[in-house]
Amino acid sequence: PEAGRCAYFVERKKRFCKMAPAPGRRFCGEHGQQEEENGRKRIPCPLDPKHTVYEDQLQKHLKKCNSREKPKPVYFVQDINAGLQDVAEIPEKRVPLSSLSKEELENLIIKLKKASNGVEFHLKEQILSHQALQEALNDPKNGESAFKHLKQQASILGNMEKLHLLGPARCFIEFGAGRGKLSHWVDVALQNVEDVQFLLVERATTRFKVDGKHQRRDSIFERLQVDIQHLCLNKVPILEKKKLPVVGMGKHLCGAATDLALRCLVESYAACCDAQNEEPAPKRSRTDQAEVASNNSADNESSKADCKPVAGIVIALCCHHKCDWTHYVGREFFKSVGLGPVEFHCFQRMSSWATCGMRETTNKASASEASEEQTGDTEEHEQAFSKIESGPDTLQGILTVEERKEIGSLCKRLIDHGRIEYLQQRGYKAVLQYYIESAVSLENVLLTAVPSPSLIPEPT
Repeated sequence: PEAGRCAYFVERKKRFCKMAPAPGRRFCGEHGQQEEENGRKRIPCPLDPKHTVYEDQLQKHLKKCNSREKPKPVYFVQDINAGLQDVAEIPEKRVPLSSLSKEELENLIIKLKKASNGVEFHLKEQILSHQALQEALNDPKNGESAFKHLKQQASILGNMEKLHLLGPARCFIEFGAGRGKLSHWVDVALQNVEDVQFLLVERATTRFKVDGKHQRRDSIFERLQVDIQHLCLNKVPILEKKKLPVVGMGKHLCGAATDLALRCLVESYAACCDAQNEEPAPKRSRTDQAEVASNNSADNESSKADCKPVAGIVIALCCHHKCDWTHYVGREFFKSVGLGPVEFHCFQRMSSWATCGMRETTNKASASEASEEQTGDTEEHEQAFSKIESGPDTLQGILTVEERKEIGSLCKRLIDHGRIEYLQQRGYKAVLQYYIESAVSLENVLLTAVPSPSLIPEPT
Protein backbone atom coordinates (compact mmCIF):
# COMPACT_ATOMS: atom_id res chain seq x y z
CA PRO A 1 0.00 0.00 0.00
CA GLU A 2 0.95 3.63 -0.46
CA ALA A 3 2.48 5.43 2.49
CA GLY A 4 -0.18 6.86 4.79
CA ARG A 5 -2.94 4.84 3.14
CA CYS A 6 -5.08 1.91 4.29
CA ALA A 7 -3.46 -1.53 4.02
CA TYR A 8 -6.70 -3.27 2.99
CA PHE A 9 -6.64 -4.79 -0.49
CA VAL A 10 -9.94 -4.25 -2.33
CA GLU A 11 -10.34 -7.44 -4.33
CA ARG A 12 -13.08 -6.07 -6.56
CA LYS A 13 -10.93 -3.11 -7.67
CA LYS A 14 -7.62 -4.99 -7.60
CA ARG A 15 -5.92 -2.29 -5.57
CA PHE A 16 -5.37 -1.13 -2.00
CA CYS A 17 -7.89 1.12 -0.28
CA LYS A 18 -7.01 4.79 -0.66
CA MET A 19 -8.55 5.97 2.62
CA ALA A 20 -6.24 7.43 5.27
CA PRO A 21 -6.04 5.47 8.55
CA ALA A 22 -5.82 7.12 11.96
CA PRO A 23 -2.31 7.79 13.32
CA GLY A 24 -0.69 4.55 14.43
CA ARG A 25 -3.19 2.36 12.54
CA ARG A 26 -2.75 0.22 9.44
CA PHE A 27 -6.39 0.23 8.35
CA CYS A 28 -8.97 2.98 7.86
CA GLY A 29 -12.21 3.14 9.81
CA GLU A 30 -14.08 1.26 7.10
CA HIS A 31 -11.70 -1.69 7.26
CA GLY A 32 -10.76 -1.42 10.93
CA GLN A 33 -12.14 -4.89 11.62
CA GLN A 34 -9.07 -6.30 9.88
CA GLU A 35 -6.85 -5.49 12.83
CA GLU A 36 -7.16 -5.96 16.54
CA GLU A 37 -5.90 -3.27 18.88
CA ASN A 38 -4.88 -4.59 22.29
CA GLY A 39 -7.28 -7.47 21.84
CA ARG A 40 -10.19 -5.19 20.82
CA LYS A 41 -12.16 -6.43 17.84
CA ARG A 42 -14.25 -4.41 15.40
CA ILE A 43 -17.50 -5.92 14.15
CA PRO A 44 -20.14 -4.78 11.64
CA CYS A 45 -22.90 -2.69 13.21
CA PRO A 46 -26.08 -4.82 13.48
CA LEU A 47 -28.20 -1.81 12.50
CA ASP A 48 -26.16 -1.03 9.40
CA PRO A 49 -23.36 -3.42 8.36
CA LYS A 50 -21.86 -0.73 6.14
CA HIS A 51 -19.91 0.55 9.13
CA THR A 52 -18.07 -1.14 12.00
CA VAL A 53 -17.79 -0.64 15.74
CA TYR A 54 -15.65 -1.98 18.58
CA GLU A 55 -17.31 -5.09 19.98
CA ASP A 56 -16.89 -3.94 23.58
CA GLN A 57 -18.59 -0.61 22.75
CA LEU A 58 -21.52 -2.05 20.81
CA GLN A 59 -24.24 -1.22 23.33
CA LYS A 60 -23.04 2.36 23.67
CA HIS A 61 -22.89 2.72 19.89
CA LEU A 62 -26.42 1.36 19.35
CA LYS A 63 -27.83 4.21 21.44
CA LYS A 64 -26.37 6.88 19.16
CA CYS A 65 -26.03 5.12 15.79
CA ASN A 66 -27.49 7.21 12.96
CA SER A 67 -29.17 4.08 11.60
CA ARG A 68 -31.18 3.48 14.77
CA GLU A 69 -34.95 3.81 14.63
CA LYS A 70 -35.82 7.42 15.29
CA PRO A 71 -38.50 8.26 17.85
CA LYS A 72 -41.87 8.80 16.19
CA PRO A 73 -43.31 12.34 16.30
CA VAL A 74 -46.35 12.95 18.49
CA TYR A 75 -48.60 13.19 15.43
CA PHE A 76 -47.59 9.71 14.19
CA VAL A 77 -50.43 7.20 14.66
CA GLN A 78 -49.89 3.91 12.87
CA ASP A 79 -52.30 3.45 9.92
CA ILE A 80 -54.79 6.03 11.21
CA ASN A 81 -55.71 6.98 7.63
CA ALA A 82 -55.08 3.59 6.01
CA GLY A 83 -58.71 2.63 5.56
CA LEU A 84 -59.51 -1.01 4.86
CA GLN A 85 -58.18 -3.48 7.41
CA ASP A 86 -60.12 -6.53 6.20
CA VAL A 87 -57.56 -8.69 4.38
CA ALA A 88 -60.35 -10.88 2.95
CA GLU A 89 -61.41 -8.08 0.58
CA ILE A 90 -57.93 -7.63 -0.89
CA PRO A 91 -57.35 -9.76 -4.00
CA GLU A 92 -54.53 -12.25 -3.53
CA LYS A 93 -53.19 -12.08 -7.06
CA ARG A 94 -53.30 -9.12 -9.41
CA VAL A 95 -53.59 -10.14 -13.04
CA PRO A 96 -51.73 -7.88 -15.52
CA LEU A 97 -53.84 -6.45 -18.33
CA SER A 98 -51.56 -8.00 -20.93
CA SER A 99 -52.64 -11.48 -19.81
CA LEU A 100 -56.37 -10.81 -20.29
CA SER A 101 -58.11 -12.36 -23.27
CA LYS A 102 -60.10 -10.29 -25.74
CA GLU A 103 -63.35 -11.53 -24.19
CA GLU A 104 -62.24 -10.69 -20.63
CA LEU A 105 -61.18 -7.21 -21.70
CA GLU A 106 -64.49 -6.60 -23.47
CA ASN A 107 -66.41 -7.74 -20.37
CA LEU A 108 -64.41 -5.30 -18.26
CA ILE A 109 -65.22 -2.45 -20.63
CA ILE A 110 -68.93 -3.38 -20.52
CA LYS A 111 -68.83 -3.29 -16.70
CA LEU A 112 -67.03 0.04 -16.82
CA LYS A 113 -69.60 1.66 -19.11
CA LYS A 114 -72.52 0.24 -17.13
CA ALA A 115 -71.10 1.54 -13.84
CA SER A 116 -70.42 4.93 -15.44
CA ASN A 117 -74.09 5.59 -16.23
CA GLY A 118 -74.99 8.74 -14.33
CA VAL A 119 -71.36 9.74 -13.75
CA GLU A 120 -70.60 13.25 -14.97
CA PHE A 121 -68.03 12.63 -17.68
CA HIS A 122 -67.86 16.11 -19.23
CA LEU A 123 -66.38 18.37 -16.58
CA LYS A 124 -66.69 22.14 -16.44
CA GLU A 125 -63.65 24.22 -17.32
CA GLN A 126 -62.52 26.43 -14.47
CA ILE A 127 -59.21 27.79 -15.76
CA LEU A 128 -58.39 30.76 -13.56
CA SER A 129 -55.34 32.76 -12.55
CA HIS A 130 -54.16 34.84 -9.61
CA GLN A 131 -52.48 38.21 -9.34
CA ALA A 132 -49.80 36.83 -7.01
CA LEU A 133 -48.19 34.92 -9.89
CA GLN A 134 -48.52 37.51 -12.66
CA GLU A 135 -44.98 38.80 -12.29
CA ALA A 136 -43.53 35.28 -12.43
CA LEU A 137 -45.76 34.34 -15.37
CA ASN A 138 -44.52 37.37 -17.32
CA ASP A 139 -40.87 36.77 -16.46
CA PRO A 140 -39.05 35.74 -19.68
CA LYS A 141 -36.34 34.03 -17.62
CA ASN A 142 -38.75 31.21 -16.78
CA GLY A 143 -38.49 28.35 -19.23
CA GLU A 144 -41.34 26.34 -20.72
CA SER A 145 -41.39 23.78 -17.91
CA ALA A 146 -41.42 26.44 -15.17
CA PHE A 147 -44.13 28.34 -17.05
CA LYS A 148 -46.38 25.26 -17.12
CA HIS A 149 -46.04 24.75 -13.37
CA LEU A 150 -46.70 28.45 -12.71
CA LYS A 151 -49.89 28.35 -14.79
CA GLN A 152 -51.13 25.37 -12.80
CA GLN A 153 -50.29 26.99 -9.47
CA ALA A 154 -51.98 30.23 -10.58
CA SER A 155 -55.17 28.36 -11.51
CA ILE A 156 -55.19 26.47 -8.22
CA LEU A 157 -54.90 29.76 -6.33
CA GLY A 158 -57.62 31.27 -8.52
CA ASN A 159 -59.96 28.42 -7.66
CA MET A 160 -59.12 28.74 -3.97
CA GLU A 161 -59.92 32.44 -4.11
CA LYS A 162 -63.23 31.77 -5.84
CA LEU A 163 -64.16 29.43 -2.97
CA HIS A 164 -63.15 32.16 -0.45
CA LEU A 165 -60.44 29.92 1.00
CA LEU A 166 -57.68 32.53 0.80
CA GLY A 167 -58.28 34.50 3.94
CA PRO A 168 -57.06 35.25 7.48
CA ALA A 169 -57.03 32.84 10.41
CA ARG A 170 -56.41 29.72 8.33
CA CYS A 171 -54.04 26.80 8.49
CA PHE A 172 -53.06 25.65 5.00
CA ILE A 173 -51.91 22.03 4.83
CA GLU A 174 -50.05 21.07 1.65
CA PHE A 175 -50.01 17.30 1.17
CA GLY A 176 -47.15 15.86 -0.86
CA ALA A 177 -45.50 19.25 -0.53
CA GLY A 178 -42.14 18.45 -2.13
CA ARG A 179 -40.29 21.76 -2.35
CA GLY A 180 -43.35 23.60 -1.04
CA LYS A 181 -44.00 25.85 -4.02
CA LEU A 182 -47.79 25.81 -3.74
CA SER A 183 -47.60 26.97 -0.12
CA HIS A 184 -45.08 29.60 -1.14
CA TRP A 185 -47.48 31.13 -3.66
CA VAL A 186 -50.38 31.00 -1.21
CA ASP A 187 -48.15 32.87 1.22
CA VAL A 188 -47.36 35.48 -1.46
CA ALA A 189 -51.09 35.86 -2.16
CA LEU A 190 -51.73 36.48 1.55
CA GLN A 191 -49.02 39.08 2.13
CA ASN A 192 -51.29 41.49 3.98
CA VAL A 193 -53.30 38.85 5.83
CA GLU A 194 -52.71 38.01 9.48
CA ASP A 195 -52.80 34.78 11.46
CA VAL A 196 -51.85 32.31 8.72
CA GLN A 197 -50.12 28.97 9.25
CA PHE A 198 -48.65 26.47 6.80
CA LEU A 199 -48.08 22.77 7.39
CA LEU A 200 -46.12 21.02 4.64
CA VAL A 201 -46.54 17.24 4.70
CA GLU A 202 -43.86 15.23 2.89
CA ARG A 203 -42.55 11.80 3.83
CA ALA A 204 -39.25 12.16 1.94
CA THR A 205 -36.34 14.44 2.70
CA THR A 206 -36.51 17.27 0.17
CA ARG A 207 -33.74 19.45 -1.19
CA PHE A 208 -34.05 23.02 -2.49
CA LYS A 209 -37.11 23.81 -0.36
CA VAL A 210 -38.69 27.19 -1.06
CA ASP A 211 -40.74 27.56 2.12
CA GLY A 212 -37.67 29.01 3.83
CA LYS A 213 -37.69 31.92 1.40
CA HIS A 214 -41.15 33.29 2.12
CA GLN A 215 -41.15 37.04 2.54
CA ARG A 216 -43.64 37.45 5.35
CA ARG A 217 -42.05 37.07 8.75
CA ASP A 218 -45.31 36.59 10.63
CA SER A 219 -46.45 33.54 8.65
CA ILE A 220 -45.62 30.20 10.23
CA PHE A 221 -44.17 27.40 8.10
CA GLU A 222 -43.69 23.94 9.58
CA ARG A 223 -42.73 20.71 7.83
CA LEU A 224 -44.12 17.35 8.91
CA GLN A 225 -41.90 14.54 7.63
CA VAL A 226 -44.37 11.70 7.86
CA ASP A 227 -46.38 9.46 5.56
CA ILE A 228 -49.94 10.76 5.20
CA GLN A 229 -51.09 7.25 6.12
CA HIS A 230 -49.89 7.80 9.69
CA LEU A 231 -50.61 11.53 10.14
CA CYS A 232 -52.99 12.51 12.93
CA LEU A 233 -53.67 16.23 12.55
CA ASN A 234 -55.31 16.45 15.97
CA LYS A 235 -51.94 15.78 17.57
CA VAL A 236 -49.94 18.33 15.58
CA PRO A 237 -48.82 20.86 18.24
CA ILE A 238 -49.43 23.92 16.06
CA LEU A 239 -53.05 22.83 15.49
CA GLU A 240 -53.58 21.85 19.12
CA LYS A 241 -52.38 25.24 20.30
CA LYS A 242 -54.40 27.37 17.91
CA LYS A 243 -57.25 25.51 16.28
CA LEU A 244 -57.62 27.42 13.03
CA PRO A 245 -59.89 26.25 10.20
CA VAL A 246 -57.92 23.91 7.97
CA VAL A 247 -57.55 24.13 4.18
CA GLY A 248 -56.15 20.96 2.62
CA MET A 249 -54.38 21.39 -0.70
CA GLY A 250 -52.07 19.54 -3.05
CA LYS A 251 -50.71 19.79 -6.58
CA HIS A 252 -50.62 16.44 -8.36
CA LEU A 253 -51.07 14.28 -5.30
CA CYS A 254 -50.31 10.79 -6.58
CA GLY A 255 -52.92 8.05 -6.50
CA ALA A 256 -53.49 6.61 -3.06
CA ALA A 257 -52.01 9.72 -1.41
CA THR A 258 -55.17 11.62 -2.42
CA ASP A 259 -57.36 9.06 -0.63
CA LEU A 260 -55.11 9.13 2.43
CA ALA A 261 -55.26 12.94 2.51
CA LEU A 262 -59.06 12.99 2.20
CA ARG A 263 -59.44 10.49 5.01
CA CYS A 264 -56.90 12.40 7.10
CA LEU A 265 -58.94 15.60 6.77
CA VAL A 266 -62.52 14.33 6.73
CA GLU A 267 -62.36 11.39 9.14
CA SER A 268 -59.31 11.73 11.37
CA TYR A 269 -59.50 15.49 11.86
CA ALA A 270 -62.98 16.87 11.19
CA ALA A 271 -64.81 13.90 12.74
CA CYS A 272 -62.64 14.07 15.84
CA CYS A 273 -63.34 17.79 16.17
CA ASP A 274 -67.07 17.15 15.96
CA ALA A 275 -66.79 14.45 18.61
CA GLN A 276 -64.95 16.82 20.94
CA ASN A 277 -67.63 19.48 20.47
CA GLU A 278 -70.35 16.97 21.34
CA GLU A 279 -68.72 15.80 24.58
CA PRO A 280 -70.80 16.67 27.67
CA ALA A 281 -69.35 19.23 30.03
CA PRO A 282 -67.72 17.84 33.18
CA LYS A 283 -69.77 17.90 36.40
CA ARG A 284 -69.25 20.91 38.65
CA SER A 285 -69.81 21.49 42.34
CA ARG A 286 -72.49 23.96 43.45
CA THR A 287 -69.91 26.63 44.22
CA ASP A 288 -68.36 26.15 40.78
CA GLN A 289 -71.77 26.37 39.13
CA ALA A 290 -72.49 29.68 40.80
CA GLU A 291 -69.09 31.02 39.82
CA VAL A 292 -69.31 29.94 36.18
CA ALA A 293 -73.00 30.62 35.54
CA SER A 294 -72.38 34.11 34.23
CA ASN A 295 -69.78 32.83 31.74
CA ASN A 296 -71.76 29.91 30.29
CA SER A 297 -72.63 31.59 27.02
CA ALA A 298 -69.05 32.73 26.46
CA ASP A 299 -67.72 29.25 27.21
CA ASN A 300 -70.11 27.69 24.71
CA GLU A 301 -68.99 30.07 21.99
CA SER A 302 -65.31 29.48 22.67
CA SER A 303 -65.72 25.70 22.74
CA LYS A 304 -67.34 25.82 19.32
CA ALA A 305 -64.53 27.97 17.99
CA ASP A 306 -61.84 25.79 19.56
CA CYS A 307 -62.22 23.01 17.03
CA LYS A 308 -63.55 24.06 13.66
CA PRO A 309 -64.15 21.72 10.72
CA VAL A 310 -62.14 21.63 7.52
CA ALA A 311 -62.78 24.90 5.66
CA GLY A 312 -62.01 23.45 2.24
CA ILE A 313 -60.10 20.96 0.11
CA VAL A 314 -58.36 21.73 -3.19
CA ILE A 315 -56.35 18.90 -4.76
CA ALA A 316 -55.04 18.54 -8.31
CA LEU A 317 -55.45 14.83 -9.04
CA CYS A 318 -53.01 12.56 -10.83
CA CYS A 319 -51.58 9.06 -11.15
CA HIS A 320 -54.81 7.09 -10.80
CA HIS A 321 -52.80 4.00 -11.73
CA LYS A 322 -51.17 4.28 -8.29
CA CYS A 323 -54.49 4.08 -6.44
CA ASP A 324 -54.98 1.20 -4.02
CA TRP A 325 -58.22 -0.55 -3.05
CA THR A 326 -56.98 -0.75 0.54
CA HIS A 327 -56.82 3.04 0.87
CA TYR A 328 -59.48 4.07 -1.67
CA VAL A 329 -62.25 6.17 -0.09
CA GLY A 330 -64.85 5.30 -2.75
CA ARG A 331 -65.16 1.58 -2.03
CA GLU A 332 -68.82 1.92 -1.02
CA PHE A 333 -69.62 3.56 -4.35
CA PHE A 334 -67.86 0.78 -6.27
CA LYS A 335 -69.81 -1.85 -4.35
CA SER A 336 -73.08 0.00 -4.99
CA VAL A 337 -72.59 -0.36 -8.76
CA GLY A 338 -71.63 -4.03 -8.54
CA LEU A 339 -67.85 -3.64 -8.66
CA GLY A 340 -65.16 -4.92 -6.32
CA PRO A 341 -61.40 -4.98 -5.76
CA VAL A 342 -60.69 -7.07 -8.88
CA GLU A 343 -62.44 -4.60 -11.20
CA PHE A 344 -60.90 -1.66 -9.33
CA HIS A 345 -57.43 -3.05 -9.90
CA CYS A 346 -58.08 -3.38 -13.63
CA PHE A 347 -59.64 0.07 -13.92
CA GLN A 348 -56.81 1.79 -12.09
CA ARG A 349 -54.34 0.19 -14.49
CA MET A 350 -56.48 1.11 -17.49
CA SER A 351 -56.67 4.72 -16.27
CA SER A 352 -53.15 5.29 -17.58
CA TRP A 353 -54.50 4.96 -21.13
CA ALA A 354 -55.97 8.46 -20.78
CA THR A 355 -52.53 10.06 -20.60
CA CYS A 356 -50.70 7.91 -23.11
CA GLY A 357 -52.74 8.47 -26.24
CA MET A 358 -50.47 11.25 -27.51
CA ARG A 359 -48.58 8.93 -29.83
CA GLU A 360 -48.56 8.21 -33.53
CA THR A 361 -51.52 6.14 -34.70
CA THR A 362 -49.80 4.80 -37.78
CA ASN A 363 -47.57 1.77 -37.83
CA LYS A 364 -44.79 3.88 -39.33
CA ALA A 365 -44.16 5.71 -36.07
CA SER A 366 -41.02 4.40 -34.47
CA ALA A 367 -40.70 3.56 -30.80
CA SER A 368 -38.26 6.41 -30.31
CA GLU A 369 -40.67 8.93 -31.82
CA ALA A 370 -43.46 7.71 -29.58
CA SER A 371 -41.17 7.94 -26.59
CA GLU A 372 -40.10 11.49 -27.41
CA GLU A 373 -43.67 12.60 -28.04
CA GLN A 374 -44.87 11.11 -24.80
CA THR A 375 -42.04 12.63 -22.78
CA GLY A 376 -43.06 16.07 -23.93
CA ASP A 377 -46.73 15.70 -23.06
CA THR A 378 -47.04 13.68 -19.88
CA GLU A 379 -46.14 14.41 -16.30
CA GLU A 380 -42.70 13.10 -15.40
CA HIS A 381 -44.00 10.57 -12.86
CA GLU A 382 -46.52 9.29 -15.40
CA GLN A 383 -44.15 8.52 -18.25
CA ALA A 384 -42.57 5.26 -17.18
CA PHE A 385 -45.86 3.61 -16.34
CA SER A 386 -47.59 4.76 -19.50
CA LYS A 387 -44.88 3.33 -21.72
CA ILE A 388 -45.17 -0.07 -20.10
CA GLU A 389 -48.92 -0.35 -19.72
CA SER A 390 -50.07 1.14 -22.99
CA GLY A 391 -47.76 -0.42 -25.53
CA PRO A 392 -49.31 -1.85 -28.70
CA ASP A 393 -48.62 -5.43 -27.60
CA THR A 394 -50.52 -4.94 -24.35
CA LEU A 395 -53.92 -4.61 -26.02
CA GLN A 396 -53.28 -7.10 -28.82
CA GLY A 397 -54.66 -4.65 -31.38
CA ILE A 398 -58.16 -4.75 -29.85
CA LEU A 399 -58.57 -1.01 -29.31
CA THR A 400 -57.57 2.08 -31.24
CA VAL A 401 -55.65 4.94 -29.64
CA GLU A 402 -58.78 7.08 -29.35
CA GLU A 403 -60.73 4.22 -27.76
CA ARG A 404 -57.94 3.67 -25.24
CA LYS A 405 -57.95 7.36 -24.33
CA GLU A 406 -61.72 7.38 -23.90
CA ILE A 407 -61.72 4.26 -21.71
CA GLY A 408 -58.79 5.55 -19.67
CA SER A 409 -60.60 8.84 -19.04
CA LEU A 410 -63.74 6.95 -18.06
CA CYS A 411 -61.73 4.92 -15.52
CA LYS A 412 -60.32 8.12 -14.03
CA ARG A 413 -63.74 9.75 -13.73
CA LEU A 414 -65.23 6.61 -12.17
CA ILE A 415 -62.49 6.50 -9.52
CA ASP A 416 -62.88 10.24 -8.92
CA HIS A 417 -66.66 9.95 -8.66
CA GLY A 418 -66.19 7.55 -5.76
CA ARG A 419 -64.19 10.28 -4.02
CA ILE A 420 -66.90 12.86 -4.73
CA GLU A 421 -69.60 10.63 -3.23
CA TYR A 422 -67.40 9.97 -0.20
CA LEU A 423 -67.12 13.71 0.44
CA GLN A 424 -70.81 14.37 -0.25
CA GLN A 425 -71.86 11.70 2.25
CA ARG A 426 -69.78 13.49 4.86
CA GLY A 427 -71.38 16.87 4.36
CA TYR A 428 -69.19 18.47 1.71
CA LYS A 429 -70.07 20.10 -1.58
CA ALA A 430 -67.50 18.44 -3.83
CA VAL A 431 -66.85 19.21 -7.50
CA LEU A 432 -64.46 18.10 -10.25
CA GLN A 433 -63.34 20.58 -12.89
CA TYR A 434 -60.63 21.12 -15.49
CA TYR A 435 -58.31 23.70 -13.97
CA ILE A 436 -55.76 23.90 -16.80
CA GLU A 437 -55.55 23.13 -20.52
CA SER A 438 -54.56 19.59 -21.49
CA ALA A 439 -51.68 21.09 -23.51
CA VAL A 440 -50.17 22.25 -20.21
CA SER A 441 -50.78 18.99 -18.35
CA LEU A 442 -52.75 15.88 -19.20
CA GLU A 443 -53.44 15.54 -15.47
CA ASN A 444 -55.66 18.61 -15.47
CA VAL A 445 -58.53 17.78 -13.09
CA LEU A 446 -58.99 19.63 -9.81
CA LEU A 447 -61.06 18.30 -6.91
CA THR A 448 -62.56 21.00 -4.70
CA ALA A 449 -64.75 20.60 -1.63
CA VAL A 450 -66.23 22.97 0.93
CA PRO A 451 -68.60 22.22 3.81
CA SER A 452 -72.24 22.15 2.74
CA PRO A 453 -73.96 24.31 3.77
CA SER A 454 -70.78 26.34 3.53
CA LEU A 455 -69.29 27.57 6.79
CA ILE A 456 -67.26 30.10 4.83
CA PRO A 457 -68.98 33.50 4.86
CA GLU A 458 -69.81 35.09 1.54
CA PRO A 459 -68.02 38.39 0.86
CA THR A 460 -70.14 41.45 1.60
